Amino acid sequence: MTEALEVNEKLALHGGTPIRSTRLPYGRQAIDEADIRAVVDVLRSDFLTTGPAVDAFERRIADYVGAKYAVAFANGTAALHGAVFAAGIGPGDEVITTPMTFAASANCVLYMGGTPVFADIQPDTYNIDPDAVKACITPRTKAILPVHYTGQPADMDEILSIAKRHGLMVIEDAAHALGATYKGRRIGTLGDMTVFSLHPVKPVTTGEGGVVTTNDDRLYQRLRLFRTHGITRDPSFLEDDQGPWYYEMQYLGFNYRLTDIQAALGTSQMDKLDVFIRRRAEIAKKYTEAFASMPELETPYQREDRTSGWHLYVIRLNLSALRVGRRQVYEALLAENIGVNVHYIPVYHHPYYRRMGYSRGLCPRAEELYERILTLPLFPGMTDDDVCDVIRAVKKVLGYYRV
Repeated sequence: MTEALEVNEKLALHGGTPIRSTRLPYGRQAIDEADIRAVVDVLRSDFLTTGPAVDAFERRIADYVGAKYAVAFANGTAALHGAVFAAGIGPGDEVITTPMTFAASANCVLYMGGTPVFADIQPDTYNIDPDAVKACITPRTKAILPVHYTGQPADMDEILSIAKRHGLMVIEDAAHALGATYKGRRIGTLGDMTVFSLHPVKPVTTGEGGVVTTNDDRLYQRLRLFRTHGITRDPSFLEDDQGPWYYEMQYLGFNYRLTDIQAALGTSQMDKLDVFIRRRAEIAKKYTEAFASMPELETPYQREDRTSGWHLYVIRLNLSALRVGRRQVYEALLAENIGVNVHYIPVYHHPYYRRMGYSRGLCPRAEELYERILTLPLFPGMTDDDVCDVIRAVKKVLGYYRV
């Protein structure tokens, strides 16, 4: 690097002209006129909630993933809560999951009085390690809750084999993975239940929302009851029948319903899901090719027998090749108006979990990974210029801080 260029780089990194004039977020929804018309049509209809749009959206999701049933919820966390309820998790039960996820993946177990047990991750995919899962099983284990981290499916064959051997339920947290495939099958039917998120940064959005897919009749009925106060009007499930007005609360459920307004948006979004996934994959490929020869970072590893939904693009910094830590790199990229993020803080690092008795050192690979990762912007609405800006900024910042 010449002296003049080095001075210029310092200025840019410390208050000079950033690569971008406006902040590029790490994720963002893609809404078009068809989405807006779908929502307006519902606003002009007789049903804003508990109407036909929800049924249509559920059928669309179920058909897409190849499941018998889909049950929509108010948000992804509610959907996880419903799945854990349907699985019969209660006080004293243990559910094995990964620490490298958003807190909701473990919180849903706590909601039902169960105990989350954290298994360490694989060093390459960052997904839950089946060998670590085996080591966590006790007589109290009732379910395994793998998370398809960043959209790449976990090793489901191994996980399902473990579950079958020990008589465990499998609840897939596929919040990142709608549209992903595992050995030729779309994620949504491998486990007993699969949970998707419909948050604005996810593959498709309903604003807030979640869906659980399943092929099991009993689980389907429990999911439907749970999201509507535990109440049913279905004559085949009533314990009494006092007239056409009659309904029964059979479980302590919640008001976790998705509205027709949201469902209409979701159905319209599903028309574009495959296009969204292709664009995410294109951006990921551009990043991987651009960063392939950079010793300061490692690009995401992808297994050949599955396709990622590419919800996130996570790089792992090689701190031995840099003069600074992850925080300085993060702040320098923000100064360039690149909206980087970190996914995730290991769940048991949070104060609430520490007060419950979880301690650092529980999952060494996850903890080491956390210290080195950054999430780069990745969403379908990014232009090629946006992608180039991210690449330029990463090369600029890491080049400046290179040892």
